[in-house]
Amino acid sequence: MLQIKDIIHHLELIAPPILQESYDNSGLLVGDDTKIISKILVCLDSTEAVIDEAITRGCNLIIAHHPIIWGGLKRITGKNATQRIVIKAIQHDIAIYACHTNLDKIHLGVNKMFAEKLQLQNTTILKPESGFLKKLVTYVPLSSLEKVRNALCDAGAGTIGNYDSCTFESKGTGTFKGNEDSKPFVGEKGKLQEEQEHRLESIFPIFLQNKIMEALHHSHPYEQVAFDIYPIENTHPQIGLGMIGDLEREMKVTDFLTHVKVKMNTNAIRFVNADPDRKIKRVAVCGGAGHFLLPDAIAKKADAYVSSDLKYHEMMEAENHLLYADIGHYESEKHIMELLIALISQKFANIAILFSEYNINPVHYFIS
Repeated sequence: MLQIKDIIHHLELIAPPILQESYDNSGLLVGDDTKIISKILVCLDSTEAVIDEAITRGCNLIIAHHPIIWGGLKRITGKNATQRIVIKAIQHDIAIYACHTNLDKIHLGVNKMFAEKLQLQNTTILKPESGFLKKLVTYVPLSSLEKVRNALCDAGAGTIGNYDSCTFESKGTGTFKGNEDSKPFVGEKGKLQEEQEHRLESIFPIFLQNKIMEALHHSHPYEQVAFDIYPIENTHPQIGLGMIGDLEREMKVTDFLTHVKVKMNTNAIRFVNADPDRKIKRVAVCGGAGHFLLPDAIAKKADAYVSSDLKYHEMMEAENHLLYADIGHYESEKHIMELLIALISQKFANIAILFSEYNINPVHYFIS
C-alpha cells in the first residue's frame, strides 16, 4: 500500500526542496506522511473549495503548486481562509503538499512545459544558477577504478548538460601505515605502504551528496576511504529559472501574440514594443512573476519575453530591446497540473490522480 511519503519522496527526487527560493515554503504543510493514500487531488492553489472537493471525491492528499502557508501561523482560530483550510484539512485527515519554486527551477519543470506549450525548440534554462554543484575527489587503486567510477556515476555524479559519466583521473603514489586495529586492503599493519593509485574526480549536484557518499563507501575497497569534497561556483545547466528557445519559424508580432493567446488559452495579453517591423524568433518565458529575468532575456538576445505580473514601470524597462508580454499569473502556470500528474504517473501507474475541478482563475477580465 502506498503511503503519502512515497509520493513525496518521488517528487523530491525530481524537484529537491533544497532548490526552492529562500522565501518559499514548499513541502508537506499539513498532514501525516505515513497515512495510506486513497486518491490524490492536484491543483494550483489549495483553496477552501479544493478542500471541500477533496472531501467529496475521497482524496486524502492534495498536491498544489502554491503553498497555502507562506509565513508562520501564530494562531489557528478560523478567522481567515488559510486557518480555515488548515483546520478542515486536519479534521478530515487530508494532507497538503506544495511543490513550488523547486519545481520552477528544474530543467523538465514548469518553464520547460511553458516553452513546450509555445512550441519552442532548442530550449535551455534562461538563468542557470550557481551554488548547486560540488566536486568529489577520491583516490582508488587501479584494480577498483572502474567499479568506483561506475558506482559514482550510477548514483548521479558526473552529469554535465547532455553528457553523463564525466570524470577525470590522474596517476600518483599514495602512502599509508595502518595501526594494530587496522585491516588494510593492501600492505601490512605497522609498515609504510606505497601504492599506485588513481585520483578520481567528478562533480555532482549537492542534493545527491548522501547518495554519492554511500556509493563511494560501498564500492571502494579501502577500510578508510580518502576523499575531498569542494564547493564549486559553476552554474548548473539544468537548474535555474526561466527558459529560452526558438520558434520553428520567424513570426510577425501580431502573429506571435495570436500564437501565444491560442497556445496558452488566455483572453488578454498586455505587452509593450509591438513594433510591426519586429520579427519574433527567439523567445524567453517564465511562469509566474518573472520581471527579475528581463536582463537575462535581453542579454540572451530574445526577440520576445513572455511572463506575468508585470508592473507599468517594469514593462517600460524593456525599452526597445524586445517584445515584453504579460499573459497573467494563472495563465502562465495552469499547465502545472498536467506536469505534476505526469511526474507522479511515471512512477505510480495504479494510483488515482484527479484534476481539481476548482482550478479556476481568481482574476477575471471584462471584455466588451
